[in-house]
Amino acid sequence: MSFWAPFRLALRALAVNTLRSILTMLGIVIGVAAVITMIAVGGGATERVQEQMKGLGSNIMLVMPGGVSQAGVRLGAQTRQRLTEEDALAIALEIAEVQVAAPTARTSGQLVVGNANWGTSIMGVTNDYLEARDWPLASGRLFDAAELAGSAKVAWIGATVARELFGEQDPVDQMIRVRNIPMTVVGVLAPKGQNSMGQDQDDAIMIPISTLRNRIWGGDGTSRLKRVGAISVKVREGKDMKAVEESIKDLLRQRFKVQPGGDEPFQIRNLTEILQAQEESSRIMTLLLAAVAGISLVIGGIGIMNIMLVSVTERTREIGLRMAVGARGRDILAQFLIEAVTLSLLGGALGVLLGAVATGLVGHFAGWQVRLSIQSIGLAVGFAAMVGVFFGYYPARRASRLLPIQALRYE
Repeated sequence: MSFWAPFRLALRALAVNTLRSILTMLGIVIGVAAVITMIAVGGGATERVQEQMKGLGSNIMLVMPGGVSQAGVRLGAQTRQRLTEEDALAIALEIAEVQVAAPTARTSGQLVVGNANWGTSIMGVTNDYLEARDWPLASGRLFDAAELAGSAKVAWIGATVARELFGEQDPVDQMIRVRNIPMTVVGVLAPKGQNSMGQDQDDAIMIPISTLRNRIWGGDGTSRLKRVGAISVKVREGKDMKAVEESIKDLLRQRFKVQPGGDEPFQIRNLTEILQAQEESSRIMTLLLAAVAGISLVIGGIGIMNIMLVSVTERTREIGLRMAVGARGRDILAQFLIEAVTLSLLGGALGVLLGAVATGLVGHFAGWQVRLSIQSIGLAVGFAAMVGVFFGYYPARRASRLLPIQALRYE
């Protein structure tokens, strides 16, 4: 028998029982579609977390004021405003593993340009903030030393603010009123997108922290003490984040004269670690979803084995006749094995189409981020082929071991 003969015979046998073949393939179709869709959903979730990590910056920790207790009642985080710009400077100078420590303060207000106005966050920062957050300028320049020290009326604006106030115009060197204080836009920040809380990071204006302190807040008590809302700490590449976190805690305990066992007037959040944990959770969830979907493929394989056993029983006389005229056992084995694999591959192809459509529908109607990859398609189709071989081998082997004389006498 020629090499292609088993393929022709297998396809002919499947075509004779078209409806039964289609029903047999349903388990594989659904299984492949489920695997592709679940991996696409999980991959999209992982990709979103990676985008958030990229938008956040690498090796980032956030030092924030701690909570305060009054009459035994704890008022929650950031109610004890004790962090200052000097604390940020101390962290940067005294801990060698720290690349930059950028103090930030925040308020909100209305921005006005001509007849346009926009309410947004107003952040007091230094140039180190952009380095800490891996946030480049799309156009313009950094603040110079004189502007940072002299409360200069200069600003960077985010992409959202630039769009809302300036449209298609170049905002650089344009005037903008921040709480009725005229300031010059010296830079436009590169788009960052949403953070992990869904907030638009591009909807902000940044000014020198001294400008916020002296011109926006007007030199009140908080300004005179140089209080800050947070300190963004960027750790040098390759350094142990946990060790650096402990070093920062020790330094701040000394600066705040915290007694052993006393409440710390600050808190440290390792943002990179949090997002990495989210990414790992997304990856594990993807594997679990793929495993659950893979069960459908196994069930489809069991269906193929049952139908192939029925087919062997129905075609026993045909098998005996073929053996009587010279067909060998391996020819019979190849014929039935090819039938099983063909069912699996055809079901896999239809499952790929169904999975692609389902992935698109999930992304469109559920609003989830999905990622359909060639690897997931190859994995699903390859697994479907393996299912065909595994569950088709027993019926094919049973057919190849029939004795010709007994097969010819079978009724």
